[in-house]
Amino acid sequence: MRILHTADLHLGRQFNGISLDADQAEVMGQIVHAVKDHRADVLIIAGDIYDRAAPPASAVRQFNSFLTRVAQETDAAVVMIAGNHDSADRISAMSIMPDARRALIRGAVSADERALVLEDAYGRVAFSALPFSYEYAARECFADEAMLTPEDVLKAQVAAARHNVPEGARWIVVAHAFVAGGAVSESERPLVRVGGVETVSPEIFAGAHYVALGHLHRPQAVGVAHIRYSGSPLALGFDEAGAAKSMSLVEIDSAGDVTIEELPFRPLRGVRTVKGKHAELLLAEPSEDFVKVVLTDDAPVIDGMKRLRAVFPNACELRYERDQRAPEMKALGGGRAKVADPLEVMSDFLAFVREEALSDRERDIVTRGLDDLRQAEETA
Repeated sequence: MRILHTADLHLGRQFNGISLDADQAEVMGQIVHAVKDHRADVLIIAGDIYDRAAPPASAVRQFNSFLTRVAQETDAAVVMIAGNHDSADRISAMSIMPDARRALIRGAVSADERALVLEDAYGRVAFSALPFSYEYAARECFADEAMLTPEDVLKAQVAAARHNVPEGARWIVVAHAFVAGGAVSESERPLVRVGGVETVSPEIFAGAHYVALGHLHRPQAVGVAHIRYSGSPLALGFDEAGAAKSMSLVEIDSAGDVTIEELPFRPLRGVRTVKGKHAELLLAEPSEDFVKVVLTDDAPVIDGMKRLRAVFPNACELRYERDQRAPEMKALGGGRAKVADPLEVMSDFLAFVREEALSDRERDIVTRGLDDLRQAEETA
């Protein structure tokens, strides 16, 4: 059986205030073509379909069109879960649309994790889809007030799923989590709200023949080859500049052993950093890529970013090499420290206060204001 594993589409996201709609449409088209070209039996999307719980209408239409293409142009089954960026109810609502015989779409946590059971020439393959859940929802679902960490939640989900796997079936688990040992990016939102340990042990998945993970944006195996993140189709921050993005083509044999091939994505626009003197960069080959500019000029350049955008229209950041600080020391214990995206902070705050995230109009206003502040800082 052949499985195409992807995750972290983050539809509706912007890159430093610039729409990614066209870029995301391109990679979703590549996913459809990969399913057809490689005759995949199953398409897995391991969470974070949308970038926020209340995505823009354009993102919803875009994903509905994508699912329609998968249903009409391929014979692949679809296994999909909600991630920490998604609304569980929104993802759950999709489960009534497709043919239940070739779809398993899970939004909300459940104490009775039923598997989608498919057959190939060697017998049955069971797919368990475990959506992301915060501890408070899992405590209510499993009637267990002792659940305090993401690992507690996932242990309960895996146990509930294992109970419903037919005897002798090969087992595929789909989850959205931070498995210990994974390499992080700046664009991932923590899975714990206030402090606490967000990682889970890979030993949780004992007995699974392949674990299709979402959340971390870099394609990678964790601990063992069959516990794997496909990564996000697009680079979502400059820390991923030049990083190869891919989807995972997984083939499972009669014994449950898997072989994995990385199928590269070909994005419309890359993410990269360019460095040099301002006058030299103005003579560079024009590019639509998302660009971070590091100037080596000794003196500040008047209207530096404005002039560079004639060559790099999607230039997002401008820094001077002389002002860059030495890299910060990593905290003991491998903790992560990062500055939150102001748009994300405001959207989360409004979602908490009024139960509604930033509207598209409000997001545009805030984005313009932040852009004005950035330009003021660059010319100061």
